[in-house]
This record gives sequence, structure tokens and C-alpha cells, in this order.
Amino acid sequence: MTSLTSMDRPRVVAAGDHFVLPSLIGEAVGRELHGACDVKELTLGWPLEPFGPVAEVSEASDAEDELIAALADAEVLVTQMGPVTGRVLGACPGLRLVVVCRGGPVNVNLQAARRHGVRVCFAPGRNAASTAEFTVGLLLAALRRIPQAHELLARQGSWAGSAYYTYEHSGLELEDLPVGLVGYGAVGSRVARVLCAFGARVMVYDPHVHGEIHGLRLTSLDDLLRRSRVLTLHARLTDGTRGLIGARELALLPPGAVVVNAARGPLLDEDALCEALESGRLSAAALDTYAREPLPPHSRLHALADRVVLTPHLGGASRAVAEKAARIAAAEVGRWVRGEPLAHCLT
Repeated sequence: MTSLTSMDRPRVVAAGDHFVLPSLIGEAVGRELHGACDVKELTLGWPLEPFGPVAEVSEASDAEDELIAALADAEVLVTQMGPVTGRVLGACPGLRLVVVCRGGPVNVNLQAARRHGVRVCFAPGRNAASTAEFTVGLLLAALRRIPQAHELLARQGSWAGSAYYTYEHSGLELEDLPVGLVGYGAVGSRVARVLCAFGARVMVYDPHVHGEIHGLRLTSLDDLLRRSRVLTLHARLTDGTRGLIGARELALLPPGAVVVNAARGPLLDEDALCEALESGRLSAAALDTYAREPLPPHSRLHALADRVVLTPHLGGASRAVAEKAARIAAAEVGRWVRGEPLAHCLT
């Protein structure tokens, strides 16, 4: 399908949520098109309401009816969690472009979009800096036992956290520490640069990345594991990387090693991790992502609070991420309106 001409005023639905606000999307689209557009704002419930599977798509807000009503006369949808299902696409024949404000359009039925002649774009890289910073924060918190000390003093009013000043219980520092990174994409490469600035001995395993890197490139995952006092995961989740770090791999780490995962939960075997922590084989772990989310109340991780730092998938939660996502999406809308090639398009 062809785009609108520059003489038309595209009708845009900004279906944001409580993170990527509809107003952020609307303002970004308005700036991109110099106000020559009509924007209708719709607020979906995430993250105050959980996302999940909706019909045949995943990680979406359960709001098909609301989206259909909002799209009644629209050509463009910009959203993060809107459920762009076959039903929605079939009910909105005027829709020509969908832009998803996230790294992949998992909430869009791509086959149905192709059948209906709808272009689908996404916003890669919007949270790379935020996730990298959060990963380093998790790493430092685990190494220096910051949350545990905070809990003792701020929550319990106890100075007993001073026990962490003993040689036996004091933490590790990054300078000269061997840190292994599995994955060197947009997030991993940023983490490597920051850790190098701290003076860590950074090692990288990523068979898909070539060229210059920050740190020492290793061609064997086992070699990386044997050398790493800290292991941090940054690989994409694929059939080949699911369960990449299990009991065998954790056993290769030096005694007392620390594991950090702010990438994808299923990269790491949580039961094997818990066993390694319970046995004392690993000294600590810091996790922002989990095999099941939300983390189940019966998870073994809850009983390991003195050795783990747990956060509820907040790596991408910065205001800058929401603003970047809106700008990236608006730029795609502008390209489409002007008839230019789309930068990040799957249909």
C-alpha cells in the first residue's frame, strides 16, 4: 500500500500506557509532521495492569475492543502494548501503518498484517542504555551487598551490617576483577565499556560479533566461564540460547562467583542457580528477568534474600526510554507519510 501524500492529514491513534504515555507519542508525532496530523490518544493499562497473551499475540494489554473503537477512522497506530490481533486488523480496514514502541512487535499478528496490507514497524535500541546502566547497578549491588546492608540499617535499624566490613564477608570491587560477558550487542557492548572504565578485566563471548570490542574476545564459552569471577548475560533469547547457562556451566565458574542476568530469564536455569547459591558454590546473583514473570511466590529465590538482588524487570524503566521510543516511532510515521523507506519494518 502506498503512503499518504504530504497534502493529507494522517489520522493517528497514540495508544500508549502508563510508561510510554499517549501524550509523549502524540507530541513526538506532531513534531515530526509539523502539526499536520490528527492524533487521538488512548491509554492502556500496562504496567498497572499486567500484559499477557491476547488471542494469538503475546505481551499485550487485553484491550481489543478499545483499540478497535479508537481506530475506527485511523490510518496509523502507534502503540507499545496494543493487541494488534487478526480481529483488530480485520475490523479496521483503513489502518495502513502500525508502529510498536518496543524492540520487537510481539503484540502484532504479522501474517494478518500482511494479508491486510498493513506495514509494521518497531523501535530497536530504545532501552539499550537504560538496561546497560541497570545491569551495572545490579552488578555493583551484588558485589558490595548494598541491598542487604540497606535492609539491616534502614528497615531493621540495625548496625549489624558492619559485619560486611570483615574480611570474610566484605564484597568484591570491580578493579582488576575478571568479568565475563555473554553477548555483545547493544546492551553488552555498553556494559563492557563501563566495566573497562572501572578497570575490570572484561572478557566477551559472542560468536555472532566480529571486529573490535572492549575487552578480551574468547571463542569458547567454557573458557569464559572458567575465567570469570562475575558472569553477566546479554544474549538474545532463541531456541539455541534457551537454558544456555545451566548446572554444567555454573559449575565451571570459579568458587564464589557472581551471576547477573538483566537480559532474558530463560537464558539461565533458575533451579541450577538456586542450587549453586544454596551450596555456597556461588556467592551471589542479581536478577532482573526470570523464567516466569511475575516471579512466583513459591520461587526458591525468595529464600535466598541474603545472597540475591531481585528486581521486577525494571532494566528498561527510565523516562529516557519512553521518550526515545516515542521519537523512534514518530520518525517512522514521518517516513511513511513522506513516502520514504521505513527504517525498521517487518511487513
